[in-house]
Parts: sequence; C-alpha cells; structure tokens
Amino acid sequence: MNTSRRTVMAAGLATGLVATSLGTAHAASGGTPTRTLFGTLDDGTPVHLWTVANGGIRLEVLSYGGIVHRLDVPDRHGHRANIALGFDNLADYVAKSPYFGALIGRYGNRIAAGRFTLDGHTYQLPLNDSANSLHGGTKGFDKHMWQVEPFTRRSGSGLVLSRISPDGEMGYPGTLKVQVTYTLTARGEWRIDYAATTDRATVINLTSHTYFNLAGEGSGPVHDHTLELAAARYTPVDAGLIPTGELARVSGTPFDFRRTKPIGRDIRQGHRQLVYAKGFDHNWVLDKGSTLDPAYALTLAEPHSGRVMRMYTTEPGMQFYSGNFLDGTLVGTSGRTYRQGDALCLEAQHFPDSPNHPAFPSTVLRPGETYRTSTVHAFSTR
Repeated sequence: MNTSRRTVMAAGLATGLVATSLGTAHAASGGTPTRTLFGTLDDGTPVHLWTVANGGIRLEVLSYGGIVHRLDVPDRHGHRANIALGFDNLADYVAKSPYFGALIGRYGNRIAAGRFTLDGHTYQLPLNDSANSLHGGTKGFDKHMWQVEPFTRRSGSGLVLSRISPDGEMGYPGTLKVQVTYTLTARGEWRIDYAATTDRATVINLTSHTYFNLAGEGSGPVHDHTLELAAARYTPVDAGLIPTGELARVSGTPFDFRRTKPIGRDIRQGHRQLVYAKGFDHNWVLDKGSTLDPAYALTLAEPHSGRVMRMYTTEPGMQFYSGNFLDGTLVGTSGRTYRQGDALCLEAQHFPDSPNHPAFPSTVLRPGETYRTSTVHAFSTR
C-alpha cells in the first residue's frame, strides 16, 4: 500500500467515465451562477450564497466554509428535493455545525494526538476531538471565508473557491495556496477538483463533508439506502477512532459492502468496531487505489425516490460515516430535527492519521509539487 499521493488530473472528465439519465429533468441547461446575501459574520463580513444549476441539478454554496447549503436532485418522477443536510441561517453554521457540507482541510479526518513528524521536525496541532485533531483543528478550512469566482464553460457551470492558508495555521507548516472547483455538468454530475501548492513541506488531505439523504433532507433515517462499495479492505480503529495500521479484510464482517446491501442491515451488530464508532465511521481501502483519473468507488441508492448516486474518485480511501452523532438537537433547513442515522457522509480522501503510518499512501506535499485530486458524484434514477 505504498501508493503515491501524486495525482495529475486530465482536463475535463474522462470520456465515457459515467453515463447517467435523469429523464426530462436533464433538459435544464446551465447558466451563469448567481449570488445573494446569506448573512453577516460578527465582524461584519458578508457571506454570500452562490447558486449553480445544470443537468437537472441545483447546487447552493456558501462563501463561508465552501459549504454545500443545498443540493437539489430529481427523483424518478422528475421532482427535485434537497438531499444535503444543513441549516437555514448562518449563525447555526458558525456555532453548531458538525461540518455540514463543508470543505475540510488542511487534513480531513483524524491525526492521533494532533501530532506528526515531517523531515525530523514534530508539529503539534490543536486537539478538538478528545485527544486527537480532527478535520484541520479548531478552526479548519470549514470556518474560513473563501474567495469565489463563478464560471460557465463547455465542461459545465460552477464555482472556483480559493484561499491562502498561512504558514503555521492550526500548527501546519507552509503557506498553502488552495483552489477547489465545483462543477455541475450537463450529464447530472457534481464534480469537485482540488489543487494546492506549498512553500514548505507539509501534509494535506482535502475532502468534502456533505451529509447525504437521497430521500430528502429531514426525511428520516438512511438505513434503507443501499450501498455498494468497491473495497475488500478497511482500516480498523482503536477506541479513539484512530487507525491501528492494519488493512483488514471486510469478508465475513459488517464492513463488507462489495455486494449491494441496505446500510442498516448490519449496523447494530455487536462487532467491536461498530461499538467504538456507534455505527460506521471508518475508512475503506478502495480496490482501485490512487488513480490519475476518477475511477469507480461506490453506488448509493434510495429505493422510494429512485435516486442513485455513483462516486468516482482519484483518492485511495473512502470514509463512510453513518450519522452516528446526530442527536436530535439540530434543526435543519426543512425545520425538522436531525437524529442518529438521518444522513450519511461519503468522504473521498486519503487514510486517517496517514502522517503517522508510513505504510499508508503518503499525504506529504513539497515545494514545486501540486496536490491534485478529483471526485465525481454522478446522479441518476432507477
């Protein structure tokens, strides 16, 4: 598993990567993204809501945290519903959000004890998940403003989000220049392209933390969603949800999604890993490994609406989180409370705690290199 993190993406989507059909909903054509005021931060900074539409899909994104506020997708009858959890106001995103829809960095997932050593120097990060550092620390990329530039071109309509993370931010070395591109294509795809450069050796693991419910946000548990995940191994964790370093086989365990099954089928088994995480909150080792172009990773489907989401990524891992810590205290955009299992996250990324596991695919980025990864969410119905 010494697969390199280096990925150089071809411009545009590989021909024939995915064929989707959303029926008459796909007649909707892309236009210029629009901007409205969503709210104002305590320091007076305006936060804008950007709306992009193409291929029957509509995406709403905040300039704060790069947050996916809504993702409207049609069902088998062409009726659109928001399938992404979120809030109807800025204050809740700032004060309460468990990373709803956010861009995650500098390092998605956990780093044990918030500490890693690179080139002989040990770096200490803030601890914000018990004894560990999670999703970049106490003020990760999800809590910063992003510059947003809209575009409409042949590849689709979308937004380019960018920010500069200064040397030492949240304890990470190097000034990191980051650019994230959200694109909606005419084929009903939401594509995310990540790029970054640094002036000092650092570690990086960017991802999107969208909470999905294909039946519609606020509609209840996702346990009847079915999942196929192309991974014969996963990374078991300790009680702090830090990988042990083992690449364990999924065969004969609740973690085997190589054949499609409902998410809820095995989620209440007494497997120690499920007890640690209160459900699924683990990294699957994708069979395809790291790839230059997005390759197939999974299929998620919801039987009643007929919505299907297939994911293709260049990344070697997929963190599947089954909404275990939603506890009924958060009120979403629909005005309904979110309870345990009311959504799931599928985060294409490198493995958790990779800087402390030399055998895992490397997350090191050095001056003169460009970090590039891409993930495609392809929507269809059945």
